[in-house]
Amino acid sequence: MSSELTTATLVGDFVAGNPGTARVLEAHGLDYCCGGQRPLAEAAAESGLDADAILAELTAVAPTTDELDVTTLTNTELCDHLVQVHHEYLWREMPRLTELANKVARVHGANHPELREVQKTWQALVTDLTEHLMTEEQEQFPAIKAAEADGSTFTTEGVDQLLREHDVAGELLAKLRELTGGYTTPADGCGSYRALYAGLEEAERDLHTHIHKENNILFPRLR
Repeated sequence: MSSELTTATLVGDFVAGNPGTARVLEAHGLDYCCGGQRPLAEAAAESGLDADAILAELTAVAPTTDELDVTTLTNTELCDHLVQVHHEYLWREMPRLTELANKVARVHGANHPELREVQKTWQALVTDLTEHLMTEEQEQFPAIKAAEADGSTFTTEGVDQLLREHDVAGELLAKLRELTGGYTTPADGCGSYRALYAGLEEAERDLHTHIHKENNILFPRLR
């Protein structure tokens, strides 16, 4: 990565420049999606971490050659990418994980009462995401693409609401991670239990990347 990166660099910019750095930030519990518009120094200090040490780890991550550099996409291309990659993933996975969450809570809820809260929290996230994705696909993304096509000014009022919804999603994801003990399946967990936690963790990872691309790449351009 570039030697120009410092502890004053925005957290989200590390991931925008090299997606591989997301793993470093996740390992330290640093939010690069909803909290991506903060300098590394500020984010590290809030978590009681050494910003210089984390910077050294981030700059040591070799750039990946097979990752799509979304910063090179036009706004229209980026909107299409978000729908084709991340929205389609969620439309496919949300029903599957909902069914798993219901099943596991029903079978194991007596011994693991936290599963009822996992089920409830996941359903709240699905409800919010369903409306959010539809708003993006039917309203905001078409407006962004139209503005780019005719060179008009895009009104960012709707983006402010999307950002607030991202914050809610981030809070629900954090709650799921806490409830599941970092997605750790207990010793008496069955195959469905393991599949649920693996699926929820994958959904968390994809949503972090998804929100990062919007909060730290697409939306700042529109402002």
